[in-house]
Amino acid sequence: MTGKTSCARLVRALCLLAAVGTASGVFAQATEAPVQPATPAPTATPQPATPAAASPPAAAAPDPAAAKTPAAALLVIDRIVAVVNDEIITSNELQSRMKVAEQQLQRQNIALPARPVLTRQVLERMIIDRAQLQLAKETGVRVDDATVNAAIVRISEQNGMSLPQFRERLDKEGIVFARFREDVRDDIVMSRLRDREVDSKIQIGEGEIDNFLAEKAGVAVNTVEYNIAQILLRVPENASSDAIEAVRKRAEDLAAQVRGGGDFAKLAASFSASPEALAGGDLGWRTAERLPNLFLDAVKDLKAGELAPIVRSPGGFHILKLVGRRSAIEGKLATGPVQQTRVRHILLRVSEVTPEGDVLRRLNDLRERVVRGGQDFGQLARLHSVDPSATRGGDLGWIYPGDTVPEFEKVMNTLKVGEVSEAIQSPFGWHLIQVQDRRTEESPIERNRFAARQALRDRRADEAYQEWLQQLRDRTYVELKLDET
Repeated sequence: MTGKTSCARLVRALCLLAAVGTASGVFAQATEAPVQPATPAPTATPQPATPAAASPPAAAAPDPAAAKTPAAALLVIDRIVAVVNDEIITSNELQSRMKVAEQQLQRQNIALPARPVLTRQVLERMIIDRAQLQLAKETGVRVDDATVNAAIVRISEQNGMSLPQFRERLDKEGIVFARFREDVRDDIVMSRLRDREVDSKIQIGEGEIDNFLAEKAGVAVNTVEYNIAQILLRVPENASSDAIEAVRKRAEDLAAQVRGGGDFAKLAASFSASPEALAGGDLGWRTAERLPNLFLDAVKDLKAGELAPIVRSPGGFHILKLVGRRSAIEGKLATGPVQQTRVRHILLRVSEVTPEGDVLRRLNDLRERVVRGGQDFGQLARLHSVDPSATRGGDLGWIYPGDTVPEFEKVMNTLKVGEVSEAIQSPFGWHLIQVQDRRTEESPIERNRFAARQALRDRRADEAYQEWLQQLRDRTYVELKLDET
C-alpha cells in the first residue's frame, strides 16, 4: 500500500505495456509467399517399336520446378541466435524484444543506434536475463500465480485501467496476455533473486550514516552540540575578597538547591544576571566553537541533567547545567515536531471475479459490522484484506506525512482516533481506514538516519548488482550464432 511496499521491479513488463509491439511465440509465420510444390513432369505415352531409321522421340523440355531440390524448397521460419548454458534464444524472440526496445527509445526521443549495434545490446540483455532465470530455477526461487495476478492488477491500476480494460489494451497492441504474464513472472523472479544474492548482503555501518548525514548537513562528521543552561551571579568590579566569597557561597547555596530538586529555570529567572535569565538560563544548542572554554571544560564530561562544579570567570560565578548533547548533524537535520498516525486498513481490489460494485458492497458491509456491530476491525482485515498487512490485522504501523499515497493520507488525516472511513479509492484499490492513535515526534532523528541508511543501501546495491551481473555473465556458457546464416 505504501510507497515502501510497492510492487516488484517490473521494468520489462511495463515496457511491454507501453510499447506498441507484437509478442510472438517461439516460431512465427514467414512473411513471404509459400513455395508452391513442384509441377510433376508429363508422363510420356508408350509408343510402339519403330524401325532404326526412324527418328527418336524428342526429349521433353526440362521443367524448372522439377529441378529444385527438397532442401532448397524448405522455408526457414526461425533460427538460433544464441545458446545460454543449455537453453537457446531464437531470432523471433530477439526480434520481438527489438521492437520493444526501438519503441521505448522513440518514446524517449532518443535517436536509434545502428541496427546491428542495437541488436547486440538487446541480445546481451536477453542473455543476462536468461542466466538469472536459470540460476533462480536452480536455487529454488519461485513465484506463485497469486503473486503474479496481484502484480498484474497493480500494473493495470497504475495505468488507470481495470483488469479487463488492461487485457483489451494488450490485445490491441498485439501483445499476447499469456506471454505478458510470463514476463511479469520473470521480472518478479529476477527481483527476488537480486534481493537474495545482492541486496540482503549489503551492510551499512553507523559511521557511513554519520558521514552521509554530515555531508548532507554541511557540517563536520564529529561535530558535537551542547545545550547548556546557566545561572550567573556577578561579582562587582574591585570587590573585596569578603564580597567575592559571599557571592561564591550564594552560588554554592543555589547549586545545592538545584541538586536537592529545585527548579533550575525558576532559580535562574529569580537570581541570574545573564541576558537569558528570563528564558530559564537556557543558552540553546551551541557547538564547542561557540562556547567559552571555561564552559566547555566544565560540561564536556557530564551527563544530560547534571550540574558542573561552580565556574569562576571575570564576570562572576556560573552555575552550569548540561541540558543535552547531540551530534551537529542531528541538529541540522531536525525539522521540528512531526505528527505520526497509527493506522490500519482493509484493502480490496477490483478484478474479473469481483467487479467494482461488489467490492464497494463488501466494504460497506464490513464497515457496518465494525461501526454498528462492534466487530474487531483487525480480525476482519485478517479475513478479508488482500494487502500483505492483513497478517497484522491491517496494521501499517506509525505513518509519517508522505509515507502513503495522497488519496489515502488525505482521508486518514480527517479521521478521529477510532473512527472508520467510508470506502475510498487509491491507485492500489479500495480501502477502509481506521486511525488507532496519533502522536507528535519532537525530533525525527531516527527517521533521518533510516532514510540515510536506505539511500546508502540503494546507492551501494546498484553498484553491487552490476558487479554481480558481470560475474554471473562471466561464468555462464554463451555461444553466439547471430552472424551465422
